[in-house]
Amino acid sequence: MKPVAVISLGRFETKARDLCETIGADYLPYDSSAFAEAFGRYGRIIALMSAGIAVRAVAPLLRDKWVDPAVVVVTPDLRFAVPLVGGHHGANDLARQLGTLGMIPVISTATETAGRPSVEGIARDQDRVVLTRDATRAVNAALLDGDVPVVPVSGPAVVIADPGVAILVRSGAYVVGIGCRRGVGADEVRSAIGQALDSAGIGPDEVLAYATTTHKQQERGLAEAVVSLGGNLVFVDDAAINRQDAPSPSRAALIGLSGVAEPAALALARHGDLVMKKTIYGSVTIAIAR
Repeated sequence: MKPVAVISLGRFETKARDLCETIGADYLPYDSSAFAEAFGRYGRIIALMSAGIAVRAVAPLLRDKWVDPAVVVVTPDLRFAVPLVGGHHGANDLARQLGTLGMIPVISTATETAGRPSVEGIARDQDRVVLTRDATRAVNAALLDGDVPVVPVSGPAVVIADPGVAILVRSGAYVVGIGCRRGVGADEVRSAIGQALDSAGIGPDEVLAYATTTHKQQERGLAEAVVSLGGNLVFVDDAAINRQDAPSPSRAALIGLSGVAEPAALALARHGDLVMKKTIYGSVTIAIAR
């Protein structure tokens, strides 16, 4: 479970410290740097203050809902717990936890208010993480209108899905982006992946997914290599690839792409950090993102 911090104004310190003792949280007194400090150290933040103060404090710090901490505003009278940021990413659950202490959780996310499941909730219940994050908005909107099929696929397997499909996979920290020449063999792909992981000091069990462009869907050697490693191979569409800021030049510009290995890895990475720039191993190019 992600650590929790409670930030409060000085006049509410006694209430905040009592709350910290009850839920096992750390106390941070409010000042101009409190939220910046908390964003760097905590996954969940309780702001015991008015919503206006909390909004102004967190607004400049927000980057992406997938990496920002969950923030819940607790009213100074301890009556209401209001998820402010990251409702589907821990804030709703934290507000419900505070509800067991007598507070009223004020949930505003559309799926919850309609009594419907969400992609993030399904992932949490299945002990999985959301791999195709861009799909969650469309899938959650569809869940509001009716049932959306949840299709279990036993691996090893290769899944080719449209951009509007949410893919849930087992947890892992790294995404391995792969580019390759036409007709590459499975052995060469496996060897390249192994060399890259060894070079980066990453174990195969730490890999969240393997990613490449949809232009490689017919490369049997690539698919066979990933399947043999027990991994998830995801084909990333052109729009998602071209949204990434790939640092290295690429011949993929000839087919209208900013690259393959680097942007494909970044498109699925949970933190958006490139930990290994593209490296060429014979007919295979590998990049790794976190």
